[in-house]
Amino acid sequence: MSDSSQDNSFQHTFNPYGRPFLKGGGVRYDRDRRQGKGGGGGRGGGFRGGDRGGAGNGGGGRSRSGWFKVTIPHGRKYDKKWLLPALQSICTVPYSPVQYHVEHNRVHFYVDDSSVATALHKCSHKITDTDGYKVEVHVNPSAPPSFRITELMPEHLEHLRQCMAKRFDGSQQALDLNNIRTDPDLVSKNIEVILNRKTNMEAVIKLIEENIPELTGLNLSNNRIYQLDDLTDLVSKAPNLKTLNLSHNELKSDRELDKIKGLKLVELWLNRNPLCDFKDQASYISAVRQRFPRLLKLDGHDLPPPIGFDVETPTVIPPCKGSCFGSDEIKVLILRFLAQYYSIYDSGNRQPLLDAYHDGASLSLTTPYTTQNPSRSSLSEYHKDTRNLKRIKDTTVRFRLLKHTRLNVVAFLNELPKTQHDIASFNVDVNTFTNTLLSFTVSGVFKEVAVDGKSRESTMAFSRVFVTVPAGNSGLCIVNDQLFIRMATTEEIRRAFVAPAPTPSSSPVPTLTAPQQEMLTAFSQKSGMNLEWSQKCLQDNEWDFNRAAQVFTQLKTDGKIPDVAFLK
Repeated sequence: MSDSSQDNSFQHTFNPYGRPFLKGGGVRYDRDRRQGKGGGGGRGGGFRGGDRGGAGNGGGGRSRSGWFKVTIPHGRKYDKKWLLPALQSICTVPYSPVQYHVEHNRVHFYVDDSSVATALHKCSHKITDTDGYKVEVHVNPSAPPSFRITELMPEHLEHLRQCMAKRFDGSQQALDLNNIRTDPDLVSKNIEVILNRKTNMEAVIKLIEENIPELTGLNLSNNRIYQLDDLTDLVSKAPNLKTLNLSHNELKSDRELDKIKGLKLVELWLNRNPLCDFKDQASYISAVRQRFPRLLKLDGHDLPPPIGFDVETPTVIPPCKGSCFGSDEIKVLILRFLAQYYSIYDSGNRQPLLDAYHDGASLSLTTPYTTQNPSRSSLSEYHKDTRNLKRIKDTTVRFRLLKHTRLNVVAFLNELPKTQHDIASFNVDVNTFTNTLLSFTVSGVFKEVAVDGKSRESTMAFSRVFVTVPAGNSGLCIVNDQLFIRMATTEEIRRAFVAPAPTPSSSPVPTLTAPQQEMLTAFSQKSGMNLEWSQKCLQDNEWDFNRAAQVFTQLKTDGKIPDVAFLK
């Protein structure tokens, strides 16, 4: 469309909102055909035999068409950028997903290779999401995806380009594709352009990129668009787009807008879509403006000016600064307390923790809120005791789940799974400090240790608020303990338990020879670590002083040695 010879043909004035809404106009497009149904999507995992929409032949999962439909139940909640790489990382056969789309709560895509289908089937229940649930993967023989049947032919693309040229207003840099499937020029040539088909929308966006990348206004109303996955490329292909009309379509959830929130829109039309059904206008405006903070006009109505910072240059969030103690004195006090507490907590017997709690202490356990079946989660051992107030509405149950007195607190802790905490992952923040009270939060990661031959591979994260009072000359006594447990993030898992840093041992200290004792003293003085950690470092390196020094220097540079190693 950049051809100047066509400028004269762009005489159609762009009025993106001028065409009337045609109630009941035309025959409703067949949803099963649109979504490529007929090839599975049934319950359960694995391959389905039998003839399903011409896809199966009763040959134990073989497909006459050569296509297979992959379904991820509850896949809507996963980010596509997380789900596909996660599957690819454990799939033994490389593949390219075809026609990835969301239908209700499920994610679907297609593959055209039986070996890929078999490999993907084996990926079921091999990936754990952030809520602790195993990702299911269902694979079934399928008819070819609908777009394979309805792709635009090369000769059709030229007619489409001419049609778009006719509908383009060069003075406003705006393109009107309202109800394009009924355009007389296309209908007369028996060309059906349906913008809720992936390849049709891709063809339009490609023509925009090649001919009018400076486009500022686009009208896609009355095109039966039900999801916006295929519009994500507009963010890069039409970066100057400021006005978008999606009215009179079939968008059901405001979550669809997340897929195009990279557009810097100032005017948006969404009226006559199911997603507009909010409890009030304010909630509707708020939901839309969360995605498009610069929006000035919605459905033809002016909005109040946006409040925010107009920062064009990309900003980088500074890295976490780590622990905050307030003073060295408090730091020593807390680190000593944590070292003692978790050495007992991670041992086989937590009963000695009675000495750490006040007689009237209380404890509560919380896990993330989820609408799925908690018993299927890796956090199932903790869900039954969670006091998450969003999940537990009954005040009587809330009170029962709060553990009172130190005897009940420690008895409850003894029932929790045996654990191993990564002390190097600990991050501490002091919340309140007075002469009579110290409150601080410690967070980090841990894993459950094998019990009765059963190993748990899941790495979990925790955040724990201790409210303490002074005990003795230099101790702390817990009066309130709030424990929150969740599944660790991918980054937390990657960094967990990777440091071969020494951990204090509860076993008796072996007798050292005179040269070893002399080496230990020298290493402790040079490294700054206490004798116990210095000895473990030397033992791990077979009492080679230079090698131990190199390992220590590298670990300290990488920040992998916990603060407790330097407590003397």
